[in-house]
Amino acid sequence: MSLSTAEVNKIAWLGRIAIDEDKIEAYARDLSGILDFVEQMSALDTSAVTPMAHPMDQAQRLRPDQVTEVDQRELFQANAPLVEAGLYLVPKVIE
Repeated sequence: MSLSTAEVNKIAWLGRIAIDEDKIEAYARDLSGILDFVEQMSALDTSAVTPMAHPMDQAQRLRPDQVTEVDQRELFQANAPLVEAGLYLVPKVIE
């Protein structure tokens, strides 16, 4: 896929990116190369490839799901200006 300089200018305008006039041709060539590469990759048959979350087949180390902090709700709510039924009351900001 080959991008024209007008298309590069439109993409830059949509992305609110300023591009120097002398660099538009280079951007068009580079972006066209990237799009050509993506098109080549789309043509590959990946039906036999197992999806993976990480290229290294590793298990994620997770800590045990247990409470490590003591409940200090009463202490924190004692410092709040307004509390009702265990909830912090704040001024209405949306009309």
